[in-house]
Formats: sequence, C-alpha cells, structure tokens
Amino acid sequence: MTFQEPRRFILTKEQLEWFQTSETHKNILAYIEILNEAVVGARLTDACDESEGIRAMINVIDKVELLCNETPPVNNAASRFGNPAFRTFYDKIHEISHQLHENLPNLPKESIPEVSTYFNESWGSRARIDYGSGMELNFLCWMYCLEHLGVIGQTDHKALVLRVFWRYLKVMRTLQSTYWLEPAGSHGVWGLDDYHFLPFLWGSAQLRGHKYIRPKAIHDPEVVEEYSKHYIYFACIAFINSIKSASLRWHSPMLDDISAVKTWDKVNSGMIKMFKAEVLNKLPVIQHFLFGSILFYDGPMPPRLNGLKENDEHYGHSHTMKEVGGPVDRDFGWGDCCGIPVPSIFAAAKENRMKAGGLDGPGIRPVPFD
Repeated sequence: MTFQEPRRFILTKEQLEWFQTSETHKNILAYIEILNEAVVGARLTDACDESEGIRAMINVIDKVELLCNETPPVNNAASRFGNPAFRTFYDKIHEISHQLHENLPNLPKESIPEVSTYFNESWGSRARIDYGSGMELNFLCWMYCLEHLGVIGQTDHKALVLRVFWRYLKVMRTLQSTYWLEPAGSHGVWGLDDYHFLPFLWGSAQLRGHKYIRPKAIHDPEVVEEYSKHYIYFACIAFINSIKSASLRWHSPMLDDISAVKTWDKVNSGMIKMFKAEVLNKLPVIQHFLFGSILFYDGPMPPRLNGLKENDEHYGHSHTMKEVGGPVDRDFGWGDCCGIPVPSIFAAAKENRMKAGGLDGPGIRPVPFD
C-alpha cells in the first residue's frame, strides 16, 4: 500500500455532492454507527478491556495534555478571544507527533505521515485558534486509520469510545479552558455544545433502553450530577451548566428541544441523522476534510485557484476565492466557517467573575449566558 499525506480536495458544491455518495463518506458514517452500537447500555465506570493498542493511544493523548501543561497561556487579559500560546502548543504537537506514533503497536512506519496528520489536526486550528466539529472529525479519522492498519481491532470498539474518546474529550476541555479556544464558525455547534457533537451522539447510545432515566432528566440538577459520572451525555450537560447559568432554553435551545423526545433510542437515531446532515454534508466543514490513501478521494478535481496555496487556512473559501479561467470572486455559496469570531465561553466566564468581584482561578463557575 502506498501511503500519502492527507490533503484537501473539496471546494465546490458539486464536489460535496460527490462526497455524499462516496466510499469514504459511507465508511466514516458506518464507523460512527459501529462505535455507537458498541456502547449501548455501557457506562463510563464499567469494566472495559484495554488492549495494547488502546493503552498506547491513551498514552499518546496523555502526552498532549502534558504539552499543554508545559505551555501556559500568555498574558492576554485585554482579549476575550483565543490565546496566542495555543500556536506554540500546536507547533509542539507537530514536532513530536511522528515520535509519538512510532510507539503505537503494529503501525507501519511509512504510514505515520498520513495517520499523524489527522491526529495533529484534532486539537484545533493554529491560524484561527478555534475548535469545532471538523477537528473532532479528524480525531474520528485517526481512530479509523489506526483500526484500518491493525493497531486496534473490532474487540476494541467499546474501549475506543469509553476510554480513548473520553480521554480525548477531557483533554480538549483542558485545551479549551487554557487557551480560550473559540468555537469554529459563527454559530458554534448548532446549539448542542460550543465545540462538540460526537459526545452527544455516543452519549445518547449509552442511555438507550435505560429503565429509569429519560431525556427530560437533563433538567434535574441532582440527576445530572449523579449520572455525569457514568454517562457522557450527562457529563456534557454538567459541563454546560458549569459555564452557563441561564436555562438550556436560552443558551442551548436544541438540547432543550431534544429533551422533550420520549426515548433515548429516538434521541440517538436523531443524532446520527443530524451528524450526517450538519457535519458530513455541510461544505463549511467538509471543505477542510483531509483525504489520503485510507480515506481517499477519487471525485472531480477542484478548480485551480489564484493567489492561495493549498495549505492556506482560507483555501477555497468564497471570501478569498478566485478561479482560474472563471469569474472573479465566484461565490460558491459558503463562508461561515471563518465567520464572525466568537469569544470563548471561558473568557466570558472569567469576565463575569471579575465584574462580580470574584477571585480569578482555575475553577469554572456558572455565569449568565453571553
């Protein structure tokens, strides 16, 4: 097999339509559903077999958290946006990424440039100092590639969600709070969470068929506190409540609407449909998707562009795009991915604490919705 470093291809609506019928699209969606089924009825606190590959992946993620601890934020008190120290952290990830991947069992050395690219892009955007569902999708692709190459196997699916992805989510919360990462795009993640989608999808799978807990239980603080130890969905609700003190109706209306659904089975199936529609089928997300030899692209080629290199963060975006041989500033119908910068929710929380005369510190306390 010839490996290749992943790159972007999708720039137009026509290419997106191809992607929606492609083998890569089918494989990603199928993998999400396989992992989804693996955790039905499972709790975070349940015993879970951890293979050598799973333990090695967790160790790699632990190293990322260590780099964050070694790279404190710079004094950026005048800004409520992303902290520039994130770029230093991001560069450190790239510097040690190959070495980290050499410690993964059974991973072909020649595959490291391809596989590590998905890993590197899982932690946020260096240019924009933000994070969103596209970066989370990169982490899913990293897990998919490692399974495809034999680092992990089918018996590891439960541990991939309850151990590896859960560890990734906790490290991402650390990065978001340390560097005040902005939510990618101007709308956050469609009212689920400013940053994530998959925790709600797989988290609702954990609760399918539960005898007592219903979706409306997210409005009961005692239930949320108790079950946040066992279920990813409730852990995410607890996180939101720790940052924003207004009701879910105001700051997370979609989660509030979903709580009216009668069963977790319907919530879970709805989450899968929503992920397909709002992540895999949306150009602002997929224009950043990286294709290599494992998750490959064999669709129509993108137009040749003037003035931008492929690795430019704005490559292919309508506000900078000029097509060779075509109309100048042709509008391909998107641009929201780099839309209006949104202040970090952690920055808003700190500002409200300071206005209230509270002491600054690492703890995150409820604040009015901003």
